Amino acid sequence: MIEVRGVSKSFGGLKAVSDCSLQVEKGSITGLIGPNGAGKTTLFNIVAGTLMPDEGQIIFNGEDVTALKPHELHTKGMLRTFQIAHEFSAMTALENLMVAASEQPGESLFQSWFNVKHVAEFDMEVRKMALDVIDFLHLGHVKNELAGNLSGGQKKLLELGRTMMTDAKAVLLDEVAAGVNKTLLKDLASNIQRMNKELGYTFFVIEHDMDLIAELCDPVIVMAQGTKIAEGPMEDIRNNPEIIEAYFGTAVEVAS
Repeated sequence: MIEVRGVSKSFGGLKAVSDCSLQVEKGSITGLIGPNGAGKTTLFNIVAGTLMPDEGQIIFNGEDVTALKPHELHTKGMLRTFQIAHEFSAMTALENLMVAASEQPGESLFQSWFNVKHVAEFDMEVRKMALDVIDFLHLGHVKNELAGNLSGGQKKLLELGRTMMTDAKAVLLDEVAAGVNKTLLKDLASNIQRMNKELGYTFFVIEHDMDLIAELCDPVIVMAQGTKIAEGPMEDIRNNPEIIEAYFGTAVEVAS
């Protein structure tokens, strides 16, 4: 689904990503881990179209998308969430989902003035779809709450929900556990797994919570010094003495 081919990116004299190649298989939940400064976020930004690589290519669904911007990748089915959720705080949770739907006729001034019935009918369809997403994510109790008042975990769930309002094929999740309490983190992880198994989503996940990575991801890719150094099941990564010693500390710290 996603292929990174020989990607490099420098900022001044600092090489953040260095000749990095990796693949995210269709239908997988692939984890990306590594120490601070390993180049994970820079690589994510390149895959998501926020940054242009100095060298290399990004292939998505068999197509070279290296030069495409995030909104262009969105139309092809690649979406990205952020470590800090970006909600429309003055809109309700339900409205946040509705606004994410693609190609709404109400966004056209001409349609809004001269095809009011069609716009209204489409809005009803979008509302029904948003309510279905609300039910899927078990957010019915906050559907009419302003999104700015939601907890960190509920905002992350809402971001997941917005990806479900589009024709998404792959979702990049950046630090999904950040700012989420343990109870809601279980709900978040469960919904990611359900979206993967029931709806066919492919996920590419950056995360520092090793237990969450172990629960969600197979395979797990390890980055250090700007490039991939290992890939495999989390159990193998955790039991690799070289990786543990060089990048994570002791085996006890990684397993805890």
